Amino acid sequence: MMVPVALLLLGALTAVAGPRLLARADWADREPVVALWMWQCVVAAVLLCCGLSMTLSAAAAWQAVRGQVFATAPHAVVDAYALGTAGPWAAATAVALLCGALWSLAMLVREVVRSRARRRARRAELLVRAPLLPGEEPAGGRLVILEGERPDAWWLPGATPRLVVTTAALRRLRGRRLDALLAHEQGHARARHDWLLHCSAALAGGFPQVPVFAAFRDEMHRLVELAADDTASRRFGRLTTALALVELNEDRGVFGPAPAPHAEVPRRVHRLLTPPDRLPALRRLRLTATAALVPALPVLVAFVPGLRALGR
Repeated sequence: MMVPVALLLLGALTAVAGPRLLARADWADREPVVALWMWQCVVAAVLLCCGLSMTLSAAAAWQAVRGQVFATAPHAVVDAYALGTAGPWAAATAVALLCGALWSLAMLVREVVRSRARRRARRAELLVRAPLLPGEEPAGGRLVILEGERPDAWWLPGATPRLVVTTAALRRLRGRRLDALLAHEQGHARARHDWLLHCSAALAGGFPQVPVFAAFRDEMHRLVELAADDTASRRFGRLTTALALVELNEDRGVFGPAPAPHAEVPRRVHRLLTPPDRLPALRRLRLTATAALVPALPVLVAFVPGLRALGR
């Protein structure tokens, strides 16, 4: 009964090697969408390893679980997994992994609840600062103009999503620069980046001692901004998008001697002004396909004994 152990070792190897390989990749900033996909595949592979190991350990420890997991499997397949030879560690492993799964789910629920509470608070604030006019429907428009002295814009997701722009941003950004800013926020909305941020924050918050989850959260925050920048620059040009970023953030001190709170903004502007060549389409396809194989590997490891038994 070595498959659960092999899956745990594979999960640990993926958790260690995956982030290191992605950190060494010189193409991540050039292809943020591909990098986002690869990070998701690495984390999915780690979670799959844990989930499959938990299932097989539980099947080895308890006959009731075994009957459910292998309900329609031939006897040769069940014998191939040698479930009856498992020691007392099987039950302990299954319980530990189940606790980890339940904790992950609880952290995700907590993150979603907190996010919804923040959205409700921001919507209530919007109603106070930008009240509905007589006869105006609550869901009548997706664009909200908010009186504000600081230029800003953000996408407020939810059942009735809103794109909020302050009057200072309208005064400072004109024409195509304003359009580029709005396209950036719409790029976040179309790609559902909010869910990526929720999931990565839940894993990092639930398992702060696991480096792969912390790296996943940090990279999601960085890469979603680069992807949204590319969405805007494809429509309105890199120079226009870079100027929009500069004008939006120049009063926040991000381009000064100590731009710690928004250190990524100058790097994003530099990336837009000195764009690296995109990867060839064939290499992007190879990277995407290779990443898809990473979460498929734990599934293959879990099914190898059964497939061998069927092939005899």
